[in-house]
Amino acid sequence: MAAYKLEINNQTHDVNVEKGTSLLWVIREHLGLTGTKYGCGIAQCGACTIHIDGNPMKACVLSVDDFSDGQKITTIEGLSKDGNHPVQQAWIEKQAPQCGYCHSGQIMQAVALLEENPTPSRDEIKAFMNGNLCRCGTYLRIIEAIEMAGKTIAAK
Repeated sequence: MAAYKLEINNQTHDVNVEKGTSLLWVIREHLGLTGTKYGCGIAQCGACTIHIDGNPMKACVLSVDDFSDGQKITTIEGLSKDGNHPVQQAWIEKQAPQCGYCHSGQIMQAVALLEENPTPSRDEIKAFMNGNLCRCGTYLRIIEAIEMAGKTIAAK
């Protein structure tokens, strides 16, 4: 076992796990932050999207070994305390989820887009969200939610 100190959702966590353990498993199984989902295990579906220093990354292919140097890790649980982030609110209002499994990853990807560009075009939304799959096919509602959240963010 190896000891790691991780900054996740603005809290420092000390974990003891095998070297090379997936960051996703540390987040879910060792810290109990189960909002980040396991989908494919090969960074193709986006269900495990988290932010590392503000950048969206797929946690399923990241090793905990690479993230104990003070990087700021944010999961869906760290996005807002009350679920009141503009993207989360737009997701609810536009009823973006159907089964909901992929949506924490979808939301994390959308937040990264809107932090970079609060008023993206539909083509920019589609390009940025391309690595996040929705088995239920609620893509139009996802796009509408991103547009709605972007307007809220841009108005602030």
